[in-house]
Amino acid sequence: MSRGSSFCAVILAAGESTRMGADKALLPWPPNPSGVTSTHQTFLSAAIAALDAFSDMVIVVAGKNEAALEPIAYASGASLVRNPAPERGQFSSLQVGLQEVMNHGRDAAMVTLVDRPPASAATLQTLCAAFAEAQEKWAVIPEYDGKHGHPILLAREMIEVFLKAPATASARDIEHQHQQHIEYVAVSDPAVTLNVNTPQDYAALASLQSK
Repeated sequence: MSRGSSFCAVILAAGESTRMGADKALLPWPPNPSGVTSTHQTFLSAAIAALDAFSDMVIVVAGKNEAALEPIAYASGASLVRNPAPERGQFSSLQVGLQEVMNHGRDAAMVTLVDRPPASAATLQTLCAAFAEAQEKWAVIPEYDGKHGHPILLAREMIEVFLKAPATASARDIEHQHQQHIEYVAVSDPAVTLNVNTPQDYAALASLQSK
């Protein structure tokens, strides 16, 4: 017997992108290291488009970059919430986003980071199907080449664990503490584990896309 869930997608985009030197949410997608984009897509709008097909709504968690992200979020059909203290770290943005999920009365969340390529539709379908079947699990996490990635799918039980944790906690530590409640799902999509933190990472991603 499978469970039915009403997903609310959350995109964490409040980071200051200090190592990149430019807001990663605004980088052109597909990647173009020259900075000249031939499309209107950005990492943020591409992430919203990917998750929108598998969720009831998409929430973008912004920080000091709220004014820059707001028009993209709204034009893409997403809503936006601000982390009032993004300097507390990524976990604080996760808590802000998950609290917004609860405020909208949803019982499941699909969470990803803005600084990575969007997962493919096939990958998202696989994760949603695994989540629907794993009734006894609190979370479903993709795995590629032995590495865990995003998006992560969270049931209400795991959402509540994250929200009750201290602001100084980390999502990884909490996941390790509750591994018996997590389903790891192998996928063939390298995008789930790719991080884009520096201009070199972005250039490498561009060359990978061109192959």
